[in-house]
Amino acid sequence: MTISDLLELEHRGWRSLCDGSGADFYGQLMTEDGVMVLAHGQVFDRQDVIDSLNEAPPWRTYEIDQERLVSLGDDAAALVYRGQAYREEAEPAFVAFMTSVYVRQGAGWALASYQQTPIPG
Repeated sequence: MTISDLLELEHRGWRSLCDGSGADFYGQLMTEDGVMVLAHGQVFDRQDVIDSLNEAPPWRTYEIDQERLVSLGDDAAALVYRGQAYREEAEPAFVAFMTSVYVRQGAGWALASYQQTPIPG
């Protein structure tokens, strides 16, 4: 496991949120019992994520920085980073620290948990 492997998954995820294919991407990437804890205070299970992303407007662009990898053993890791995402030109950026916990499944990685912690403006 390297930070670049997990960062590539994060970038693929964000690109899917920009091009409208997020429901399919996260439906395949998440573990069956995976959860997302979102900035608005809700906890979504895998099906909730799929359903919500089918209805969500796409992001226009995003940025990732301040990346850190936390090893959780041979078959798990947490990727922590600061993310900024933009929808419409006039809207302020969504800025948060994000943590994605990945577990090894077969030859690849699956998303078990994701959490957003907003950074006040």
